Amino acid sequence: MNILGVSAFYHDSAAALVVDGAIVAAAQEERFTRVKHDSGFPSHAVRYCLEAGRLEADALDFVVFYEKPLLRFERLLETYIAYAPRGFRQFLMSIPLWLKRKLHMPRELDEALGGRYRGRYVFTEHHESHAASAFFPSPFEEAAILTMDGVGEWATASFGTGRGNKIELEKVTHFPHSLGLLYSAFTYYTGFRVNSGEYKLMGLAPYGEPKYHNLILKELVDLKDDGSFRLNMRYFPYGYKTVMVDGRFERLFGAPVRKPESPITEHMMDVAASIQSVTEEIMLRMARYVQQVTGMKNLVLAGGVALNCVGNGRILRESPFENIWIQPAAGDAGGALGAALFVWHQLLDHERQVDARDRQGGSLLGPAFNDEAVKAFLSGVGASYHSFEREEELLDRVADLVAAEKVVGWFQGRMEFGPRALGSRSIIGDARSAKMQSVMNLKIKFRESFRPFAPCVLAEASQEYFGFNPGQESPYMLLVAPVRSEKRLDGNGTDGKGLELLKAKRSVIPAVTHVDYSARVQTVDPQRHGRLHRLMRRFQEKTGCPVIINTSFNIRGEPIVCTPEHAYRCFMATDMDVLVMESQILYKEEQPEAAQHDIERYKSQFKLD
Repeated sequence: MNILGVSAFYHDSAAALVVDGAIVAAAQEERFTRVKHDSGFPSHAVRYCLEAGRLEADALDFVVFYEKPLLRFERLLETYIAYAPRGFRQFLMSIPLWLKRKLHMPRELDEALGGRYRGRYVFTEHHESHAASAFFPSPFEEAAILTMDGVGEWATASFGTGRGNKIELEKVTHFPHSLGLLYSAFTYYTGFRVNSGEYKLMGLAPYGEPKYHNLILKELVDLKDDGSFRLNMRYFPYGYKTVMVDGRFERLFGAPVRKPESPITEHMMDVAASIQSVTEEIMLRMARYVQQVTGMKNLVLAGGVALNCVGNGRILRESPFENIWIQPAAGDAGGALGAALFVWHQLLDHERQVDARDRQGGSLLGPAFNDEAVKAFLSGVGASYHSFEREEELLDRVADLVAAEKVVGWFQGRMEFGPRALGSRSIIGDARSAKMQSVMNLKIKFRESFRPFAPCVLAEASQEYFGFNPGQESPYMLLVAPVRSEKRLDGNGTDGKGLELLKAKRSVIPAVTHVDYSARVQTVDPQRHGRLHRLMRRFQEKTGCPVIINTSFNIRGEPIVCTPEHAYRCFMATDMDVLVMESQILYKEEQPEAAQHDIERYKSQFKLD
């Protein structure tokens, strides 16, 4: 039985294909259109999923949309009426799109499928889709479920249980009281873009002090012991304005909204630290309450807030749960996958097979390009490249390049589903290099200097370098763990405040050690990560170090690369030294246009901001 799941029109549109309960393909629309966080209908992603499954649209048994548009429309209308006449301008902006497209989802789906699908359209609820995406692929026979995001139809958070092939949600938090929207309001206040800059806010937090933690809990959030809360809506105009905060909020914190790209002040660092601290406290209280109510030892998470890997790490270390699993595509994109799995298990009552790792397949669910396709592209653009017939020789050469502090684009196998590069569309480097963070941020990624990079560590060596318990994994880069004390270098320029803290060398792997001695870790194992694991083993044999840098293969404002063309253009538009695509190695200095690579030309081609 073939089931296609679709998410669209809000954030990170995506499609996913489930065949007889197996996850066959999933991808975000942005990877094909090159529009970051593309919220349009995912026509390209749908087409890819059908091709990956070798299906035509008329072979689909069910097509399922990840939420109920009429319920969301009801919430919008009630909100506009409640705030009238203040929300009239926002009403005029959004209603035409609803009347033209969002209320006509079957028509949109028909168009994307070329009019060839003749089956039923199913609509699940938003948080049901999140819950299904969290539990059904997880490695647990039973688990508590916690979902947290901005808002779906009405729900902003939910919890329940999953057992066997069924999930049940027990309690829901409703709009406008939302942990995701609270965090987004502070994202807006600190000058980052809502729905895409939240991870920047999280990365900025360790540079500040949580001076406003108590102020937030006194004035903005009425937080209960069980993690439930109500927001003081006098400070949050997002129900009737196009801005997240206004003058009342600015007066409370003593400064105006930061203008994007302006210098980041100590004040904004302290604000970031404060909201991150409050968010972690809410997440922890929720998790403790959910464990108390359900009595479960396992927890699964989904929803945009579940991408807050610092909070996830604290739940793992400080909550009563023994194990947690987080959907790699925790945001709206993952809703497409959850919706398809919900139909297969919950509605059709098919048995669920539990995999000791998980059923997500490393989240490597996107397109792949073999050596023939890579060579054909490179030859077509006149690129200079070296092909390796033996993998051992390729890995030996790449390990040497990384050890020599070269920045390497690594393009291998199937593209990742979700916001993290997991070793298929990655930029890699030497974690031992003290200069690598600034080099990559400023010359490769063209982004803020404070942004941390994540380490890949061989799974068998993770406890040696990071604060993991035996058997713990983090294959999807969704947990923050402390660097072990024996790997730290104390007293090496750690004095100072704000961005001065960047100058300190904090550990034997300084390029991936954040200013608070933490790291957003990806554990790499041979089953999920294949060639990347073998490369890292070779690097360890040469250097004694089982850790490398892994950051997404893109530049600021651009989605992660998908095709050889995207990878080559990104390579040529940056100061990246080397590009490895499948079994081909390209050196920047050998390329015919190496002297003319130009980021402005690249931006114009890909509509970057």
